[in-house]
Amino acid sequence: MTYTQLAYLHLATVLPAFAIGAFQLLILRRKGTPIHKLLGKIYMVLMLATGLITLVMPAKVGPQLLNHFGFIHVFSLLTLLNVPIAYVAIRRGNVRAHRAAMISLYIGGILIAGIFALMPGRMLHAWLFG
Repeated sequence: MTYTQLAYLHLATVLPAFAIGAFQLLILRRKGTPIHKLLGKIYMVLMLATGLITLVMPAKVGPQLLNHFGFIHVFSLLTLLNVPIAYVAIRRGNVRAHRAAMISLYIGGILIAGIFALMPGRMLHAWLFG
């Protein structure tokens, strides 16, 4: 699979995750409802897919480790760690740990990583701003 194909696949997982996460965190007031749980499961699957896809994508900007991984891959690891942490926490009834993991997942895995993806020299920046 080419880098461009991986980038499109990544966008196909992260954009709906962005929307679902915003809805869950900002709009849906009641937590623990059937819709919250369903959207949460979809969000977690999308974020796991996003984390795995981005690990396959080589860093194109900045220094690389093992001729593949760059600084932005830290957010892939954050994602792949926080999803199971959040899932296990809520299964054990630890709402506070679940909330913390989900908020850090959204802020770090989507918002901060997204800001880095929009920086000059990156493909998304070129696509959006020419």
